[in-house]
Amino acid sequence: MATNWTCILVDLDGTIADSAPGITASLAYMFEEMGYPVPSADELRAYVGPPIVDSFRDRAGFTPVEAAQALSIYRRHYMEGNNANGSDIFPGMPEVLKTLHATGIPLSLATSKPEFPASVILDHANLTQYFRVMAGASIDEIRSAKKDVVAEAITRLKMIGADVSNPVMIGDRFYDIEGAAEHGIPTIYVDWGYGNPGEAEGSLAVVSKAEELLPLLLPS
Repeated sequence: MATNWTCILVDLDGTIADSAPGITASLAYMFEEMGYPVPSADELRAYVGPPIVDSFRDRAGFTPVEAAQALSIYRRHYMEGNNANGSDIFPGMPEVLKTLHATGIPLSLATSKPEFPASVILDHANLTQYFRVMAGASIDEIRSAKKDVVAEAITRLKMIGADVSNPVMIGDRFYDIEGAAEHGIPTIYVDWGYGNPGEAEGSLAVVSKAEELLPLLLPS
């Protein structure tokens, strides 16, 4: 099924990095600090993937003021606690990114995580070198929905002169599939991330190991 993709967008949490432990630890701290019961491990894990302010509203039921306070506490703990540096990288993903970069196909990060902590994770794993563009949520979270992040990634790729006529997305949640589809971009779904059963619906293909990505992404 190899297609001559002109650029590749890649999600971070659950696709490249196993960042859930650090995220859920900082979420648990936030709930304690705000005087709320700490949700179960499964409930905390459900926060990984979608824009976090949306989850504060939709899952925690926070008001806009509470969500802003929660975001401040969460971010401080996440960065000061070195949780970004502690994110493991999923097996095989460094080799996949290195191989794709070597072909000359432009790679862009496309994550709902703010760009600074995302860059910390990639820098710590020595993976930043493989990306021509880094697109993430804005610091004020106004740009955090995946469709908006994908739009920003495409814009930045155009700015460096990349061919964006045939892009593809790689992600682990239905947010990736739906956000990319808003721009007519297909998604290859990785099932080692944080998705739930059924979330792969609408994807172009599903892979269970990183090396399975290469036959789908390398030029034919």
